[in-house]
Amino acid sequence: MPEGAHKDLLTEALREEAAGQQALLDGDADAASEPLRRAVQRYRESWEAAPPASFGRLVGMLKAAVLAGGAVEEARYARAAISDPGASPAAHYALAIAALVLAEDDAAARAAEGMRTGSPAFVRAADAIAAIATGDGAAYAKAVRAIVDDFEGRDEHLTGVAIADTALMLERLAEARGLACAPRSQLLP
Repeated sequence: MPEGAHKDLLTEALREEAAGQQALLDGDADAASEPLRRAVQRYRESWEAAPPASFGRLVGMLKAAVLAGGAVEEARYARAAISDPGASPAAHYALAIAALVLAEDDAAARAAEGMRTGSPAFVRAADAIAAIATGDGAAYAKAVRAIVDDFEGRDEHLTGVAIADTALMLERLAEARGLACAPRSQLLP
């Protein structure tokens, strides 16, 4: 991303999100709420300062909002911000999360298909989102297990939270549908 105020805001969002996620990983949901809410705001400010340089900022905003305990406003915002996801897996990811938050399961499953052109991490998340959207608990448990296994197997994610936030966010969304599988990991609460 080019230099500018939007990048500074993104850097701040990532720092706040990491602090909130670390608090969640430490089992302290109360301490996680405020930094996650600040992250949501910084992601949004970064997007507004220079859209649509990176749809990943909308994904980050939605993940942080879900983890903070509420994301309906952010889901509507993300959907309105993406007039055409094109071939961007990140844009489809944001739309898929937004659709799950808004209980629009058909739209979530369609958006998950658009994620499959991305990296293996996008495909793993797409598998989990599609399973949540269709109510397939066994497929969800398998998909989230693959996400957690990848998280545990990659050293760069042991101190960061890029895979942890995916598993934690998906589990929150799955819980609302009675599909939670409580992924077991030494790195997750």
